[in-house]
Amino acid sequence: MDFNALLDFQLVAAHGGFGRASRASGRSKATLSRRVADLEESLGVRLLERSDRSLEMTEAGQRLLARIEGPMREVAEAVSAARDGLDTPRGRLRVAAPLLFSQVALGRLAAAFQAIHPEVQIEAVAEDRLADLVEEHFDVAIRINPPKNSVLVGRCFARDRLVLVATPSVQLPTQNGDEPRRVPAIVMPTYREGEVWSVRDGQLSVVPEPVLRLSSLLTVRDAAVAGAGVALLPQSIIGSLLDRGQLVSWGAAGDEVELWVLHTSRRLQSPKVRAFVEFLCNQYPDGTFAIPSE
Repeated sequence: MDFNALLDFQLVAAHGGFGRASRASGRSKATLSRRVADLEESLGVRLLERSDRSLEMTEAGQRLLARIEGPMREVAEAVSAARDGLDTPRGRLRVAAPLLFSQVALGRLAAAFQAIHPEVQIEAVAEDRLADLVEEHFDVAIRINPPKNSVLVGRCFARDRLVLVATPSVQLPTQNGDEPRRVPAIVMPTYREGEVWSVRDGQLSVVPEPVLRLSSLLTVRDAAVAGAGVALLPQSIIGSLLDRGQLVSWGAAGDEVELWVLHTSRRLQSPKVRAFVEFLCNQYPDGTFAIPSE
């Protein structure tokens, strides 16, 4: 059954005739007449009795009108609410984010976003894995250096970089030709035996000898401050420690790290997703990921 034909029948019935319905809606009288006739044909009953001067609803028409008035009104209200929401972010926003970003930034960002958009309820999941946005019903994901061929779309909202650091008490090794120097190191579970850490565009290379294997970058940072060894850490979480001299930079490693906010489609972006993406980008106007000093 054609939903639009039901709307046309209701319109004609409400105005008591095709002419008045046409003038009220701006739709042609011929179109309205044809749509109602098609509805009657699909139902196998006459809904309206037509004459040159009047139009009367049949008993079947009265019964149909009585049954559809409530549901059609609810549909109209739902459509109106959806259209109103085109400019108003609202509803639940599910966010998948890496553990470190969640620990050092997401709480503050979520609170600031909610203050601007009080009708949005953020639900964040902090895990160091690639969540499936569609199957797990996430609206957006924060990811580090996402692959270029990703099916997701989004924007890079900030950049960070890895820095090789140690306390002033840990002696900076001198490069002995092309041979990397071995240094006590605090490593993550992703560390693989035989890795070489290079900084200063390859001018300094060291072979980490793990003394601690820790699963959190914040824990690695704390161990480095305690003097356990060297560590490869994001600039964002050590900036204040470098400023205070608690850690010393041995140099930056590799290219910048990009932080992206991703979602599933550019088309018909929901207001809450669009607002969240814009909000994140506005939080880092110079493109540098930094956290407030403690």
